Formats: sequence, structure tokens, C-alpha cells
Amino acid sequence: MTGVFIVLEGGDSVGKSTQLRWLTASLQQAGIAYLSTFEPGATWLGGHLRQLVLDTNSGDICPRAEALLYIADKAQHVTELILPALAAGKVVISDRYVDSTIAYQGGGRELSPEEVEQVARWATGNLRPDLTVLLDADPAEAVATLTSKDRLESASIELHRRARETFLSIAAADPAHYLVLAAHAPQEIIAAAVRKRLVTLGLYLSAPTTMPEQ
Repeated sequence: MTGVFIVLEGGDSVGKSTQLRWLTASLQQAGIAYLSTFEPGATWLGGHLRQLVLDTNSGDICPRAEALLYIADKAQHVTELILPALAAGKVVISDRYVDSTIAYQGGGRELSPEEVEQVARWATGNLRPDLTVLLDADPAEAVATLTSKDRLESASIELHRRARETFLSIAAADPAHYLVLAAHAPQEIIAAAVRKRLVTLGLYLSAPTTMPEQ
């Protein structure tokens, strides 16, 4: 049995981790085996790379080097965690994946999104999600409101706007594999829309009877 690969994408502070909790609560309730994971940092190597790219005390990192660090995290993540879970027939839900690097380093850092994608697809063996849920919000209403920011969150609002535009462009090019939702909608409404779309992947989930922990 082959598993199902679901990714939650979008800008910073749009509610990806919240929706991950809603989805995993529904999977638990249905008795479906799953892996909940994230990028960057879910593996031993990723933890070191996460500190390098997100710590505000890190030195200057050129855009190409930054992109390669994020991509290295993805290569390890796929090999160490995602592929084994899918091979075991689990539902894998990841908070961020390849699209984040295309959007932030390709679009945001003004590298070539096409070139960044080419390297990222090679690094991940061209493993693509069955469904990507893109939570969309104006960065001025999301990341700009954060009081404590990591290295990437502290980047200019223009970078975050370019990343948002890139996310939306990626989703528009492949609507069969993307679900774009307004991040400012009520959490339970977003969660219900995700569950409805998952029916097309053979996952019939109900709303969790208890609210997911924050």
C-alpha cells in the first residue's frame, strides 16, 4: 500500500501548524496511521541546518547558499522520514516542502524560481505531494504582525510579498494538486475544506470531536 503525501504551504504566520493539528486530530480519530512532520529541521541534519538559516545570530548567507541549505534539509527529510512513511502506507503531512524554497529563495530572494525548483526536485527525487494546501494571506496582515521573528521572518516585507506571488503562481499552474484557501477564515472552516478535498484522495475524515491543542 502506498501512502498519501499532503503538504501545508504559505507565508509565515498563516496558520499552517494549526491546520496540521486539525488534520492529525481527524486522522487519529479515524484510526489512520500518519506522520506529522515539518521543514526545515525534522531530521538530525535538518536541525543543524535550521539553526543556520533561521537564527538571527547567523552571519551573512548569500541567496544561493541559503537555497542550497534549505534544499539539503529537504533531501535528508525525504530520505530519512517521508519515503519510509509513505512506503509503510501512512498519510504524511508536512508543514512546508519544496514550494517554500521556490517561493522564498526563488521568488523572495530574486533567484530564478525555475532553477531553484530544478535543484530541489533533483534533491527530493521528484517526490511530489498528492495535495498541497496553500493558506494565503497578505504578509502585512501576517508576518508583519509577529513580535518575535527569526532570520527569514525578519526579511523585508517586499521579499514576503514576492514569495506570496510565487506561491500563488505555483498553485495556479496545477489546480488539480492544490487547494488555495484564505488564511483569515475561521480555523474550523479551513479544516472542513481540507477534509472535503481529501475525499478525492480516498480519505474520508470527520471533524475531530475535541479541539486540537494549540
